[in-house]
Amino acid sequence: MVVPVKRLAAAKSRLRGALPAVPHEELALALAADTVAAVLACPAVAGVLVVTDDARVGETARRAGARALPDTPGAGLNAAFRHGASAAGGGWVAGLTADLPALRPAELAAALRAAQAVPRGVRGYVADAPGAGTVLLAAPPGVPLDPRFGVGSAAAHAASGALALTGNWPSLRRDVDTAGDLAAAARLGLGPRTAALAAASCPV
Repeated sequence: MVVPVKRLAAAKSRLRGALPAVPHEELALALAADTVAAVLACPAVAGVLVVTDDARVGETARRAGARALPDTPGAGLNAAFRHGASAAGGGWVAGLTADLPALRPAELAAALRAAQAVPRGVRGYVADAPGAGTVLLAAPPGVPLDPRFGVGSAAAHAASGALALTGNWPSLRRDVDTAGDLAAAARLGLGPRTAALAAASCPV
């Protein structure tokens, strides 16, 4: 599984200020850390490769049990996905966004099983909750990942020949770009690091 993470100072800019008492970089790191922890806990995932040029993210990933791969600064998200996919070797490869703090390993496993059930040689993707973005893209052995993440990525992945994967996977679809997204993820149940920051920002 390839999980790119931007430098914390630049990551999740639309989320800045969502937790007023929490430094933005800490929130961005918590989102990524909870995402990676959930992926590592998924029995369908053989390994996690975090692509980043942020030292704190890399260290956090390594401590959790993931492999950290240096990113090329300024190359962009899709370049990071391609870089990670090329380093992943043969077999199935999947790319996942790093802003899924409510992710449940069982939902990820179900989505990956759905990807393996598509016609031979076809990539599969999972759209985000609104339906326009993409949270997961999976490619079978011998097929390039060919990521098209960004604005309108669900349509872009479909146009590139990838098949939309559908299932009851609310925590997988709940990426976090805004304060409203974070509140929606909290209703599903945040991972421990993000939950701790949310609690510190809004103590009972």
